[in-house]
Amino acid sequence: TLNNAGDPTFNQLLGINIKGKIVGYFGSGAKGHPNMGYRLKPPYQQGNYRSENFPGSVQTQVTGLNDLGVTVGFWSSQNKASQLNDNFGFYLTGGTHFHSVNFPTTNNASPPVNQLLGVNDRDVAVGFYVNAQGNNRGYEYNIATGHFSRVVEPGAPGGKAGPSLTATAINNLGDVAGFYTDSGGVTDAFIITADGSFTKLAIPGASMTQAFGINDSDKVVGTYTVGTGSTAMTHGFTWKPGDGFSTVDDPHGVGTTIINGVNDRGDLVGFYTDSAGNTDGMLAQPSH
Repeated sequence: TLNNAGDPTFNQLLGINIKGKIVGYFGSGAKGHPNMGYRLKPPYQQGNYRSENFPGSVQTQVTGLNDLGVTVGFWSSQNKASQLNDNFGFYLTGGTHFHSVNFPTTNNASPPVNQLLGVNDRDVAVGFYVNAQGNNRGYEYNIATGHFSRVVEPGAPGGKAGPSLTATAINNLGDVAGFYTDSGGVTDAFIITADGSFTKLAIPGASMTQAFGINDSDKVVGTYTVGTGSTAMTHGFTWKPGDGFSTVDDPHGVGTTIINGVNDRGDLVGFYTDSAGNTDGMLAQPSH
């Protein structure tokens, strides 16, 4: 369990690179408790946290990083009681140079929502924006060229009629992971390889499956939900071609665990809800 002392009641760890550096944030986002982004490096003591907040922002989440130190996330100018705040994507290079990123469209939600969620070592980031119809639209953004391209489900309707889709992670092969809502209203995870091959990832018996991270071995991590309402339980998962799914639960948060990031060593980061109702950051490392 890894929690920033800035707010030990709410921490989420969202990404980890090959050097073991982690990104995340503290603060629930409720009025008066804004998201505050940070980076964390080994040996994971309180002195190893470094704040990372977009200049002039009210809230920041740092959601992903690559092995070269580029980080991505999103920021907001608001901290409303309703939590319906504007969101703008960003990336940070050199530890000091912040850049805001927003998909070029006139069909935005109100307030606008743009988030960058992952980035690979080729400085290609992925994320999503929300359109005026309330659907997520996944995209890639090339930091070097400034070029945007959409991430879509092959064969699905285009334009405003397309399914809601969120791109959450990209590896160095250009393979993208995320989740989408199908025509029946069910949310499933996916992986799209660089050659355009689309694979749906749905855990049998789950009411929802979402992917949040991917490494260069196409190991995908995320969360799935079993049940609905007050009886719903959330478990983390890993999936790898040929190996299938494995469930991951923090021992202190069985049924409340979400896995958000994975590196090429197989280290996992995420968060869980403890018995006191706090949201705690977690790191899980292979025994080898």
